[in-house]
Amino acid sequence: MAVETAKERAEAFSSAESLEELAALAGSAGAVVVEKVLQARDALDAATLVGSGKAEEIRALAEALEADLVIFDRELTGTMQRNLEKRLGVKVLDRTQLILDIFARRARTREGQLQVELAQLKYLLPRLTGRGAALSRLGGGIGTRGPGETKLETDRRRIRVRIKKIQGDLEAVRRARATQRRLRQAVPLATVALAGYTNAGKSTLFNRLCRAEVMADARMFATLDPTVRQMVLPSRRRVLLSDTVGFIRQLPTTLVEAFRATLEEVTEASLLLHVVDASSPAASEYCAHVRQVLGEIGALDTPQVLVLNKADLLEPGAGEALGRRLSGEAGGAPAVTVSALTGEGIDRLLEVVDRHLPDDPLAQVRLRVPIGELGVVHLVHEYGTVSAERYLEDCCEVEAKVPASLLRRLQAYRA
Repeated sequence: MAVETAKERAEAFSSAESLEELAALAGSAGAVVVEKVLQARDALDAATLVGSGKAEEIRALAEALEADLVIFDRELTGTMQRNLEKRLGVKVLDRTQLILDIFARRARTREGQLQVELAQLKYLLPRLTGRGAALSRLGGGIGTRGPGETKLETDRRRIRVRIKKIQGDLEAVRRARATQRRLRQAVPLATVALAGYTNAGKSTLFNRLCRAEVMADARMFATLDPTVRQMVLPSRRRVLLSDTVGFIRQLPTTLVEAFRATLEEVTEASLLLHVVDASSPAASEYCAHVRQVLGEIGALDTPQVLVLNKADLLEPGAGEALGRRLSGEAGGAPAVTVSALTGEGIDRLLEVVDRHLPDDPLAQVRLRVPIGELGVVHLVHEYGTVSAERYLEDCCEVEAKVPASLLRRLQAYRA
C-alpha cells in the first residue's frame, strides 16, 4: 500500500516504482503479494495515513483476498499503526519494519545480528505503548504506596539497558575492525570496496573478480555481512576487494547508524566500485540514492568507478549511452559496462581499476634489520626491489626500492 501526495508526483522516483520495490522487498521476506494499492491524496491523514474511507476499502479488499498482512510504503507512527490494525483487522507493517525483518533474517555473523537488533530496538523504543499509571498501582489509600513503575516504563528501561549493552559490544567490534584494518594497511595492499543499490549484482561481481563463492541471490539484501578477498590486477598488483551491504531508497536511519561499523569498510577504501543495475529503468535514481548514503557516511569524495552491471540484459549500445549519462551525474567518474554473470567486460574493468587506483610510488631506503626480525627482510623482497643485502653479526643491512605505502611499516628500521 502506497500513498502519493501532490508534492511527490513531481519526483523522479515515482510512488508506483517505490510500490513495486516494496513488493520485491515483501517477496524477499517470504510474503506472497496478492494486491498492490496506490492512493493519491493532497495530504497524509494524521490518524490512519490513508483516511477512514480508504481504510474501510482496504479492509474489505483484505477480507476478499484473505490477506493476513498489509504493508505500507511509509514509516508509520505508533498511533497510525494501532489505528490501522484496529480498522483493518489484520497485522500492519511499514517499510522500515519490513526492511528490519529482512535484515534480521539475513544476518549470519554475530556482528550483523547485533547491528540488526540495535536498529530494531531503536525503532521500537519510541513506539512502545501502554495504559500508563492506571494499571501500575501497588495499592491505594492510607498506609499503602502510590503508583509504582508501570510496565511501559519497565519495558523502556530494559530496552535502553539492552541498547547500551549492544552499543558497547559494537564499539568493541569497531575497535577490532580498526586493528584488522591497521594490520592490512601495514602491507602495501590497497582496498577496493563494492557499493551500490541492493540487488545490483555486487556479490556476483565479487565472486567473478575474486574467484570466490560468496552467496549471490536475486533477493534484496542477500548479503549483509562484509567479506574481504584478495584480487590480482593486470599490473600484477594485489588489492583487497570488500563486498558490503546494499543500499536502498528510504534506508532507515537506524540501520545506517547500526551498520556504521560495517560501512567503515567503504569509508576507508582507496577506490569504490559503484555497481549499478544497468537493466533497471530507474538506474539514474538508484545512483542518486547511493550517492546520498555515501555522503551520509563520509565516503562521497572517495574515487569511484561506475560498474554498469547486467550488460547481458541490454540492447547493443545501451550500456555506453547510460554510462555517459551516469558519469556526468557522478562528476565524471569512469564507467565500465560488464556482465558479472557471463564475464563480459571484466578484463576492461580490471584495467580501469588498475589505472584509477591511487599511485604507490617507489622510494629508495637503507635498512638495518635485527637478526631476530628477518621477516621484515622477506617483506622487502616480496614487495620491493633489493639492490644490496649484507648480513652482519647482529643485523641485516638492506638497500632497496619499496612502495611508499610500505614506508610506515619500515620506519623503525631505517638506517
